[in-house]
Amino acid sequence: MSIQSVEKCLLTGHWDSTISQTPAVDIAQAVVRGRFGEALASSFAQQLFKFRLADNLTDSFDLSASLTDDEKESELVRLALAVACLHAFLQVNWTGPDLDFKPLDILSHRESEITEELLNRKAIAELSVGGEPAYHLAQHAVLLRLAQILLEAPYKHCQTVVWWRLRVHIAHQRVIDEPVILPDDVLGTFEHWQNPFSSDSPELAGRLLLEHGLLYHTFEQDRLAAEYFVKAARATDLQYELSGALGKRTKFQQNELSQLVLLAESHLPDDSSDKTDALLTNVTGQAFLPPPSSSSLHHLDPSAQPPLHPLDQCILLSLCLNVRNTSPLHGLTSEQMSPYVARVITHPRNWTVHTMALLLRSRLEATRTRTVERSTLQLQALVDQMPATDTDAAPVSERLRYLHSISLPSKWQMERELADRFISLGVIKSALEIYERLEMWEEVVKCHVSLERPDRGITIMKDLLAGNKVESDTVISREKRRQKLDIAREAKLWCILGDLEPEHAVEHYKHAWEISQQTSWAEYELASECLQKAVKINPLLSRSWFILGCACMRLEDWQGAKDAFARYGESWSNLASMYLRIGAAKDGDPDTVSVPHNNKQLAFRALKEGLKRSYDNWKMWSNYMIIAVDIGELAEACRALGRVIEETSNKADGAILDEDVLDRLVSAVTRAPSDPKQAMESVDAAEGDYQYVVNPNEGHGLLPRVLDLFDRVILPRISSNRVFRAYARLLSWLGRWEDTMDAWMDAYRESDAGKLARGEIDAVDDAGRRIWRDAVGEVQEIVDILINIGARLEASGSTKKWRSKAKSIVRSFMGRTRENFEDDPEWHRLEELQEELKQE
Repeated sequence: MSIQSVEKCLLTGHWDSTISQTPAVDIAQAVVRGRFGEALASSFAQQLFKFRLADNLTDSFDLSASLTDDEKESELVRLALAVACLHAFLQVNWTGPDLDFKPLDILSHRESEITEELLNRKAIAELSVGGEPAYHLAQHAVLLRLAQILLEAPYKHCQTVVWWRLRVHIAHQRVIDEPVILPDDVLGTFEHWQNPFSSDSPELAGRLLLEHGLLYHTFEQDRLAAEYFVKAARATDLQYELSGALGKRTKFQQNELSQLVLLAESHLPDDSSDKTDALLTNVTGQAFLPPPSSSSLHHLDPSAQPPLHPLDQCILLSLCLNVRNTSPLHGLTSEQMSPYVARVITHPRNWTVHTMALLLRSRLEATRTRTVERSTLQLQALVDQMPATDTDAAPVSERLRYLHSISLPSKWQMERELADRFISLGVIKSALEIYERLEMWEEVVKCHVSLERPDRGITIMKDLLAGNKVESDTVISREKRRQKLDIAREAKLWCILGDLEPEHAVEHYKHAWEISQQTSWAEYELASECLQKAVKINPLLSRSWFILGCACMRLEDWQGAKDAFARYGESWSNLASMYLRIGAAKDGDPDTVSVPHNNKQLAFRALKEGLKRSYDNWKMWSNYMIIAVDIGELAEACRALGRVIEETSNKADGAILDEDVLDRLVSAVTRAPSDPKQAMESVDAAEGDYQYVVNPNEGHGLLPRVLDLFDRVILPRISSNRVFRAYARLLSWLGRWEDTMDAWMDAYRESDAGKLARGEIDAVDDAGRRIWRDAVGEVQEIVDILINIGARLEASGSTKKWRSKAKSIVRSFMGRTRENFEDDPEWHRLEELQEELKQE
């Protein structure tokens, strides 16, 4: 018997009929074909699962005994039974249908007090980790715990036990409320394990890499996960690329529109057992737009692509998950994900993979108003598609074959997602019914708060903690309710009660902290101390990192706040703020802090990353703009200034424009030589060759951005004296003299002098006299400018009538203000100016 051949069958879910039959092989074959009850009822299982009541499940079994005379065969049986327990647990909680046996039936015991409730309660408690409780309504949780115990035993001959430990860890992460990062030594074991099948099985090589990526995806380490997904595609030689096709997306559409399609081709050996009888339909009306000739997929027709191997479909869906997690939420995500999902849905090859694709499509459609109701109905259908005994849609073995290769939610997670969808539609009561059935009390409380009945939430929490409200028997025994409440569950309930009763929040949080033996979290110094311990236990508690950062800010622990916000993905603005607060005292004065340039650069990068996720946040754009100016990234400052104006243009007070930044941008352009040749460095003067020196943050490198900012963003929305003056400076640098004159005239009209001349300012008191005197200077300035520009226009042969403009300005200003200010000593300046213009 070749152990490695049997291990390969267990991993792939396909049985190799050439393997010689032995009692141990028979167990493995039953497991591969989904007959878990048969495997777990075998004599081997009865010998292994001799149960005696102990403080924990690990001590309740004796796994040291040898099952056969052959040590290799004993290990294989133990591994196969571990896989049977794991897959039976996944079947009942993920894919369906219900099991045809009960966990108590597979245990050999003589103690009458052992019950299903006792086993599950112990398993739920032992599955809690890092202060995170396991979901208490998970069915037959003892099976997952048994799989863990069996795989924790030492193995000498079965090499793939490391891979199965990885799969158990992923399943465990999906059972607890929030993921808990694994110790470095455990992650290191998975990273450095050598896959014995990588050289001769591209499928298994790709599977391992894909499952590694899904583990990091669970931990929200998207960049690392993406690297593994790409490696998996390379291992299976999956070829894919986005291309364009013309087609009609709906039956009502008259004209063909360009749309993204994913060209993809598998190179793994096909297996007929993965094929389904579903009709494979193409997108109606699509026209082929060939990819570039350099593409390796130029031979594919987007409307008639061959089916993909199910594992390659899993890789595409995983890539899709990563796009969802790292792209900005302003319209691009759906466009990027849709082609991936459509490519998988078009050719259903495996029941579970197809279910995942439909779920992703439902999530995409939930983001659009026109399709949100349809997406909810699709999600409801997915929830309802796992009946108790129906295996007609797909046998158990098919449902489990690729379950480890995708991120399919459990039954309760999918139901919760449906309830969340109801919440988004405002159907609070329907969501409340689901949350109550799932006993997700935190969500139940949120619903009551939304219905303006927070008192009901408080009552539920207090009844649960007092034992007056009976939760599932897996958590609270009817006879000994209060004593049997899971510690992690109780701590979480106290935290929820603290949220509901702010006046007693500190008391409730402290109590949760104490009863959880300082493994659950809950005055700033106390909060900081507790949160530091909490995130040390579970670094993936992103919300706790954020609150820790806020607590450190209150304590003016800028370094601590910076470290905390760096771990919370949505706190980029706060992180930038911390970088700007960390510096050295300037000239020994603690009140004056000099921020190192490197910290400013880090703040700039933090805000740049944050804007990918908050593209419409004008305040973040404003902060980004100011830091960009400070560090000399003026091209980015120009872009940010435009975004601020666009995002605030609908405000009641009008668009927000930082005129200081605008002046800095214009100055950065105009301080360079206006002649492009003077901004060129000679490479070889003898040959007459020149090389442009283009700096995107000044001169001609910055000019296109600033011109676009004026023409497209600012001038259509904002009219102010300072804006037109800045625009005039830019046009003057370009030598566009007629446009320069027009800009200066616009600036004058928006000045106090222009408004006085039009009677828009009533200057009669002392303050008005000061305004008028300043306005006289503005009249003098615009006349001088018109004279200077006029000379340039005449030299170029222009017929622009600048003299008449200047005379009209002085005459109008004097005529409007003569009655109130003719006796002012400054009046003579206007008379002299008028006389000079007559002589001109």
